[in-house]
Amino acid sequence: MAKLLLVVCAASLVVLVVVFAAAAAATPGRRHRHRHRYDSIFSLGDSYADTGNGPVVFGWHAIANPVMRPPYGSTFFGHPTGRNCDGRLPIDFLAEGLGLPLVPPFLERRSFRRGANFAVGGATALDTAFFHRWDPPGGSTFPLNTSLAVQMHWFESLKPSLCTTTQDCREVFGASLFFVGAFGANDYLLSLGAKSIHQVRSFVPDVVRTISMAVQRLIQHGATTVVVPGVIPLGCAPPVLVTFADPDPAAYDTRTGCLKAINDLAAYHNALLQQALRQLQDRHPAGDVAIVYADFFGPVVEMVTSPAKFGFEEDVLTLCCGGPGRFNYNKTVFCGDPGTTRCRDPSARLFWDGVHLTEAAYRYIAAGWLSSIKSSSSPGSASGGGANGTTATTAAKDKEEELPC
Repeated sequence: MAKLLLVVCAASLVVLVVVFAAAAAATPGRRHRHRHRYDSIFSLGDSYADTGNGPVVFGWHAIANPVMRPPYGSTFFGHPTGRNCDGRLPIDFLAEGLGLPLVPPFLERRSFRRGANFAVGGATALDTAFFHRWDPPGGSTFPLNTSLAVQMHWFESLKPSLCTTTQDCREVFGASLFFVGAFGANDYLLSLGAKSIHQVRSFVPDVVRTISMAVQRLIQHGATTVVVPGVIPLGCAPPVLVTFADPDPAAYDTRTGCLKAINDLAAYHNALLQQALRQLQDRHPAGDVAIVYADFFGPVVEMVTSPAKFGFEEDVLTLCCGGPGRFNYNKTVFCGDPGTTRCRDPSARLFWDGVHLTEAAYRYIAAGWLSSIKSSSSPGSASGGGANGTTATTAAKDKEEELPC
């Protein structure tokens, strides 16, 4: 049950793939350089980006998905849509900000000329066999087989319907903005249930390498702009604070009230990821390919430390929708279950139902990402995507300086 909860709560933000068209014609023989208009969005990721694939996958395994019942979707859509949120996700705000329709889930098998979302709640970067290898006989079903490699396969299966020749694909995907992430949160949260922080930290490089290889693969398909989000400060998530509660006050950050060791794990992931993206950028000519780091960590820390600035209530780590318990979290009572309590105003809360955020929080985060995307229309270097321009990048760089040579 604990594993199921971590999967339902864990991030999925997101691998997003955003396809956009050039505002001006490209020089013959070279890829498009300056983009000001977007045609479509393609997304790979987890629950931070899943717009409806999760319920389909859960259905394959005859598992009910809580996100398909009220109050999910109540803030904006008025009904559940398969999103782990009260309303819109970052990908929805990005689509709206770029003048595009909301991105349809791939498993609904619609027309995908305007984009497709491959993200699935609970998805991992690493293949699922990595996590099941330490399961006891008859162990957990989770994580389901929706890893980054599986989603990449889905994308490649769709590719022939989008383009047929190498040049055609370069035109289609060269006019594309690819989002890959925020993978990693599920890899770590699932593992922390069975492994120590030190053991989990040891395979962070494998997670980052998997993400980096996916970015490279998309570039080989013709991508010219790839946005890669980091992970949130996992040590601030209410389920993590309850599940891994530490009796030692020194285990908590006095500024945020979050678990330092788990946030350090997240910051380590983000630092390695930025390092990998810079190395990948160095392999591709400036002006032809842009790789943009989109920050998830910094904005959430800022919301935790300065909730009033964003219109959030002071008990910022309390869930809007959850069961009785500390932070309104109960591992046996999911949002929407009998006995669930829901806050009166979701826009005054940071966390929605677990590690997932509210629409209000996603709106702010997406605004920062959108600004970074627009400023990267002249490709050339990996850049940060903190909403305030410096917060997120600084948080990750501080940890990066601690990395061994």
